Amino acid sequence: MPKQFLKGIDRQGLDKGVFFDRRFTVDGELNPDFILNQPGWQGASFLLVGPNFGCGSSREHAVWGLRQLGIRALIGTSFAGIFNDNCQNNGVLTVSLDDSSFGRLSQLAVNPDSNRITVSLETCEITAGTETLPFSVSALKREMLAGGEDAIGWTLQYLSAIEQFEAQHYGQKPWLKRPAASQSAGRNG
Repeated sequence: MPKQFLKGIDRQGLDKGVFFDRRFTVDGELNPDFILNQPGWQGASFLLVGPNFGCGSSREHAVWGLRQLGIRALIGTSFAGIFNDNCQNNGVLTVSLDDSSFGRLSQLAVNPDSNRITVSLETCEITAGTETLPFSVSALKREMLAGGEDAIGWTLQYLSAIEQFEAQHYGQKPWLKRPAASQSAGRNG
């Protein structure tokens, strides 16, 4: 995503920045040669991507833009670590397939009219034509994606249990709890 799309944190208008130099001509028109601008591919909800996809993209802007573009899943053989985490925290499923399965899926995806491809988080399967490819996703990641939650939202589900633990823990070891004034002042307060 070009730098001009990375200035804000409001998450607005980032869909235009996704694959910007390929999706648009130098005149700002849609590039008819770019696959997502072609009939059959417009409105795609997942992408087949190359190895180590997202490498060099440590900002969340790229994932925000993908979400705004309508992308809900990325299927590849590997993903850059920070990018993969950003996807999980922003509701985009990343599926890592072995080279053989990815190659087969890529062949089936060449013509969107002859092979409808679906990605199911519920069954952890990709269906393409008559072929089914299983994939794995951790139970936590699956729960967060299904519930539309990031790590903070997921943690907040357990707020009462956390507060109960803290009350018991600090009740048994009160010397570990900082005075209220120190807590609000930060680590060095």
